[in-house]
Amino acid sequence: MTANANLKTRETPIAAGDKAPDFTLPDQDRNDVSLKGLLAKGGDVVLSFFPLAFTGVCTSEMECFTSDISKFKNRNTTVVGISCDSWATLKAFTDASKIDIPLLADMHREVCKAYGLYWPDLNVSSRGTIVIGSDGVVKWVSAREPGNQIDNAEVLSHVG
Repeated sequence: MTANANLKTRETPIAAGDKAPDFTLPDQDRNDVSLKGLLAKGGDVVLSFFPLAFTGVCTSEMECFTSDISKFKNRNTTVVGISCDSWATLKAFTDASKIDIPLLADMHREVCKAYGLYWPDLNVSSRGTIVIGSDGVVKWVSAREPGNQIDNAEVLSHVG
């Protein structure tokens, strides 16, 4: 069980220069993953928030991160996806798709709210990508409309 009760809700997306809030969420295999643990590996961390598994842009975006994962690893960068889906849904999503990156289940919406990426109309995460430096400080943020997929070349220009 994860505990993120100390996270504060933001009304606007987190900004470059802000300290990234630590969190712990289960991945698709029910392993707890924390930002602190990801940062302990060294290098940057990319958090890619997406609204819903099994939808067009969300699937394409996560599959693109998977296909580009070697480019991120070559820049000493870890990539994870985060949605409000359950870990079980995310497991089915990775099994049915070409996705081979960790997907984290923000089922209580605490993390997306703490990063200012909450879509209240649908009670899910909005779409956004955040690059966090090894020091835990946000380096770059892209908050996007639901149908707008991230360009990995742009993300790669902000890591490493």
